[in-house]
Amino acid sequence: MISSEVEEVLSGSIIWVWLDDCKLRRRRRGEGFDDELGLASSDFSGEVVKLFGYLSMILEVVCSINMLLGSSPSIPTPPAKMRKRTMYGWGVAILCFVVLMIVTPAIPQSQAYHDFADQRHFFGLVLFSGIPNTLNVISNFPFLVIGLIGLILCYYGNYMKLSLQGELWGWTCFYIGVAAVGIGSSYYHLNPNDATLVWDRLPMTIAFTSIIAIFIIERIDEQKGTISIIPLLLAGVISILYWRFFDDLRPYALVQFLPCIAIPLMAILLPPMYTHSTYWLWAAVFYLLAKVEEAGDKVIYKWTNHIVSGHTLKHLCAAMVPVFLTLMLAKRTIETERQSLLKIWKVSWTEYRKKDDDTVVATYTYATVPVVESQ
Repeated sequence: MISSEVEEVLSGSIIWVWLDDCKLRRRRRGEGFDDELGLASSDFSGEVVKLFGYLSMILEVVCSINMLLGSSPSIPTPPAKMRKRTMYGWGVAILCFVVLMIVTPAIPQSQAYHDFADQRHFFGLVLFSGIPNTLNVISNFPFLVIGLIGLILCYYGNYMKLSLQGELWGWTCFYIGVAAVGIGSSYYHLNPNDATLVWDRLPMTIAFTSIIAIFIIERIDEQKGTISIIPLLLAGVISILYWRFFDDLRPYALVQFLPCIAIPLMAILLPPMYTHSTYWLWAAVFYLLAKVEEAGDKVIYKWTNHIVSGHTLKHLCAAMVPVFLTLMLAKRTIETERQSLLKIWKVSWTEYRKKDDDTVVATYTYATVPVVESQ
């Protein structure tokens, strides 16, 4: 049974969502939108913005419930209470997902997504008509290379020094997903449509969900993280199948963008097991840059005088994510003093301020020295 405080948080948040949705529906009626179909299918960005509004609310609810159910870090938590808290967490997560699916409209796949700026064919002398969308196809090659390199280093002489079995499984799934992106995304860009897009997005979900499991293993609990690998992978696959059969991108949007929020926060707030934790943040920066370039596909193509498009640059920037993570695995060692990045930054800032505030105090003493005249 959920406590009354938790019920109050949930009910208040659900009512807030319902009222906000009602106001939005009334606004759409006044502006001539079809209330049954939701926003116009071409206004995909509006749907995503609304979805993220609901998502931020749900994250706030989860954080509030975590505070209500949490205990002091200095007091050990009994196993029975830990299991009960875990069940509460799963229950709240499922409930939030159900509420999200009820109160938000479906997000269909816009066919304008397949209309990329750079559709040039190159290598026409080698192949009869050239490779369709050549630069968007060959720019996926780095994914295949870094994915295969990562797999080899994971198993060749334990170069990555993966000490936990769950880590090995998690990073194996990640590098398989990265290598598969190089194949699946190239296949999609040869003939962009919804059917081929499945093989572009499926490997990405494998990589995203594997990273979440790895974070749970390294920063929360090894056993829970290892057990979560299969359910998270299944959640990613189901989100792709749901989109393909029901033309609704909401589950896939959660699978893709929730790690973009959770991973940087976990990297900053949770103490790491290994050194070189800042590489996670560099990877997140390059992924964010890749999404910006994807959104500005046609604009960048115009700015570069039709030399390169934003989508091609997006592939190259996104490929830097596994590059940084591979460098991290190669360099890192066991962290002897586990401190979160936030705590390290606070200590560094405090020392910097203290250094600036320090003043040198000097005391000078003056004395008269008698002078003896020679006779």
